[in-house]
Amino acid sequence: MWNWSITSIITKQEANMAMHNPPHPGEALREDVLPAINLSVIGLARHIGYSRGQLSTVLNGRAAISADLAHRLELAGLGSAKQYLAEQAAYDLWQAEHREHPPIARLQFA
Repeated sequence: MWNWSITSIITKQEANMAMHNPPHPGEALREDVLPAINLSVIGLARHIGYSRGQLSTVLNGRAAISADLAHRLELAGLGSAKQYLAEQAAYDLWQAEHREHPPIARLQFA
């Protein structure tokens, strides 16, 4: 279960930045938060005014947590929007760093 203090949020963000393949933030919502508050996907979707389908794709790691969803989660008391967005950014950056890219030379500045 998550501890929602600002210290733990910063520590979790730093850990995710250096972590090997950080988890998608939707996974923590699905695996930790929903069971802890005894709420279903449908229940959370209704509570925050979000589509069950859209929320389900996030919880299953097939879509990113948007700023709008992060804000709604914060309004519901489920952590800070900045925390969710930082975790999403850490996840996205790790994924980008581990994808195939064409060779890209560093630019030279005068």
